Amino acid sequence: MTDDAPSVDQSLDGSPLVESQCMLPPSLVEAFWFWLRIGFLSFGGPAAQISLMHSELVKDRGWLSEQQYLHALSFCMLLPGPEAMQLATYAGWRLHGVKGGLLAGSLFVLPGSFIILLLAGFYSAFGSVPIVEAFFIGIKSAVIIIVIQALWRISKKTLVHFYYWLIAGASFVGIFFFAIPFPYIVVSALLLGFVFFSSLVPAPKTQDQLVRLSKVSFRFALYSTLKTALVWLSIWWLPLLLIIYAYPSSVFADMGIFFSKLAVVTFGGAYAVLSYMAQDVVVQYGWLSAQQMIDGLGLAETTPGPLILVTEFVGFLAASQHGFWFGVFGALIALWATFVPCFLWVFLGAPYIEWLGGQARIKSALNCVTAAVVGVILNLSLWFFLHVLFGEVTLQQIGWLKVWTPDVSQINWQVLILMFFGAYILFMRKLNIIWLLSIVSFLGLLLNFLPSL
Repeated sequence: MTDDAPSVDQSLDGSPLVESQCMLPPSLVEAFWFWLRIGFLSFGGPAAQISLMHSELVKDRGWLSEQQYLHALSFCMLLPGPEAMQLATYAGWRLHGVKGGLLAGSLFVLPGSFIILLLAGFYSAFGSVPIVEAFFIGIKSAVIIIVIQALWRISKKTLVHFYYWLIAGASFVGIFFFAIPFPYIVVSALLLGFVFFSSLVPAPKTQDQLVRLSKVSFRFALYSTLKTALVWLSIWWLPLLLIIYAYPSSVFADMGIFFSKLAVVTFGGAYAVLSYMAQDVVVQYGWLSAQQMIDGLGLAETTPGPLILVTEFVGFLAASQHGFWFGVFGALIALWATFVPCFLWVFLGAPYIEWLGGQARIKSALNCVTAAVVGVILNLSLWFFLHVLFGEVTLQQIGWLKVWTPDVSQINWQVLILMFFGAYILFMRKLNIIWLLSIVSFLGLLLNFLPSL
């Protein structure tokens, strides 16, 4: 472990905390190749990415314990912005400190951002890119199977009480059938855990553990927090202020302000961000047409990295009217304003997660949020499944309910075949995720070209 990394046994001020059962962390070089690999494998949106990291970090390598991962997931679900990228940033910080967090968060985003930039340039020149959908149809099918497996694993570890099952079920019903905003679900779970369910959390095993948890230098913690906030607010805003000063009343200035506002006010993950952004981008600013926005979302869904990389697509198309390199500059502004705030939120809160997990009521609240997150992941998984398997899915109002209804006449039989084959590979042959993605994506490409052959 590097000198500047927080020990797995340290609290806010560096004093020992609850002892971890994790394996020794990797070297920074090993972590680099690991996160680069994750960046290229992170298909399928937040549900799949959370599942992938759970499998790699907890099950396969043991770099994080189950409890550390789930508490970090609950924490990241409370933050605005893309939760999977923030979860990767926290995991990197947990292993190697700030530079580990920067490494993990950046590599989680960069492979996908490079691909999106290439595709956006191709799209602006030639229109839609059907070859991308043809190549990634197998990956989408494999991702569904990966999510099902990980959702089952996380459920077994998280829903250890009947009450947690109820919270997960209520969370799924609320968000899927009633379209209740995600922040309301999170706040409700927090209050339930804090007020009613603290008795479900076991007390610390020893009095010594209680004493160690209470010995936190809050003066040091406050200084460190304020310093982190000042540094990252400066990193976030200074380049944007220079752009606004150099190009006032331009699309660049508007994008810097718009995407920064987006990074602050959009809770509930990628889908909440996308629904908020799409209307303003098309209606208020007129940067893209509705069809271009749909195509951008399609590209983001079929390429690795966070779905919110669609902001890069928007930034490129909004500025590329003045030339290719203007488009590249617009894409960079969108990336900066979208993802730099994620580092701010994570680095502000990360040092407190372990300590908060030692407080009975707060730990109970986090456990309830984690249970609610299981319902949210199920919602995302079902949403992704319906949109991959069927050509058209519409949101219909049926009484009090809002239901995603597929057009069964537009079922994609290729996806269904590939899903069953992927399930066989993962559950029966027990091959790893790389083999699963490689084999099923190749078969997907083959099936797409069979009619022409």
